[in-house]
Amino acid sequence: MMLPSDAILTRLSGLHPKKIDLSLGRIGGLLARLGDPRRRLPPVVHVAGTNGKGSTIAFMRAMLEAAGQRVHVYTSPHLVRFHERIRLAGTLVEEARLAAALEECERLNAGEPITLFEMTTAVAFKLFAETPADALLLEVGLGGRYDATNVVDRPLASVITPVSIDHVEFLGDTIEKIAFEKAGIIKRGAPLIVAAQDPAARAVIEREAERLRAPARFGGQDFDAREERGRLVFEDNDGLLDLPPPRLAGRHQILNAATAIATLRAAWPDVTPAAIEQGLLAADWPARLQRLTRGALVDLVPPGAELWLDGGHNAAGGVALGEAMADLDARAPRPLVLVCGTLATKDTTGLLKPFAGLARRVLCVPIGGEHAGRPAAEVVEAARRAGLAASETGSVSAALREIAAEDWPSPPRVLIAGSLYLAGEVLAENGTPPR
Repeated sequence: MMLPSDAILTRLSGLHPKKIDLSLGRIGGLLARLGDPRRRLPPVVHVAGTNGKGSTIAFMRAMLEAAGQRVHVYTSPHLVRFHERIRLAGTLVEEARLAAALEECERLNAGEPITLFEMTTAVAFKLFAETPADALLLEVGLGGRYDATNVVDRPLASVITPVSIDHVEFLGDTIEKIAFEKAGIIKRGAPLIVAAQDPAARAVIEREAERLRAPARFGGQDFDAREERGRLVFEDNDGLLDLPPPRLAGRHQILNAATAIATLRAAWPDVTPAAIEQGLLAADWPARLQRLTRGALVDLVPPGAELWLDGGHNAAGGVALGEAMADLDARAPRPLVLVCGTLATKDTTGLLKPFAGLARRVLCVPIGGEHAGRPAAEVVEAARRAGLAASETGSVSAALREIAAEDWPSPPRVLIAGSLYLAGEVLAENGTPPR
């Protein structure tokens, strides 16, 4: 069912000839006509990076809410409904408020060229300014330096999660160029928290932090976390925390949790270890190593099989996913099968290489909708270049039926991955959208 906001968003998507056109001028003009809501936001933590932004924000949100704070969140893209992008004081934006804000911004923009992300960022800022809260966790859409969210010039803190190669058509084709764009969110004098990085990326970020005199805390140097006897041990210059393991699955989530904890200890030093512990256990971030345990698609897999979903879509994401699947196999061995669909702009072979020798095979599917999906036949070729047996099938549900028809020595472990857009399709078809 199409909602009023869906119709408005469709209309607004035609205001600019490009889906992505990195600039701060258009959104700055619209925000001025809105009365500059960016000046009335609660304290902002601005988060950039290639991987881990959303998970780091999910941990921070859960910890702050455990401390009794009201938290706004802005993330992208959404999985099933646009409303997932805007969380107002803990609750996804209501349809009536979203539609009204979209209409007002459309009226004030008066038909001027503006990208959809710029427009919806202005909408989010308007809603955040109108709704009382104690914090705003603000995720960069793409890059950082010229991303629409970077009109915030006085953040409480800036965060850069791991930087790797992605979006080369917009950010550059080297880790140094991409890190420079991410480092564009660093603001003079504002605390900076940086996850453990590739040395080349760290050098660029460190140079920008020094230039802007932003006091920086670097993962692996000023803070760190490790798994020890089933616990998460976090350590920084303020001491050591002995914590439960994160609710979010995967070895990489220890890094994301550490970045979240380090940020809170820099920006909100009064947040207690008890709130941090509660947040680790409560954090929720759909389609990031999410185990699906009920729903229409779950009913298609063989009895006793595991069905996992992840939106990982680049080489670094593939490494994290491969490690997570290897860890699961070490604890409870099962045949692993991948169901994969990717966008045409992504390094599909790089994504799948970590699964060589780990996955039995890959069932390659198309991504629906208007996204630039890579044809399933091309995903097959990429998987074979990665050293994997692969075949093409028409849909995720068809792939799961094919898996169910096989004779397995033990119930398989099925991982659906390759794109957040594919993950959104899966959650919608399964009947388990984010809430």
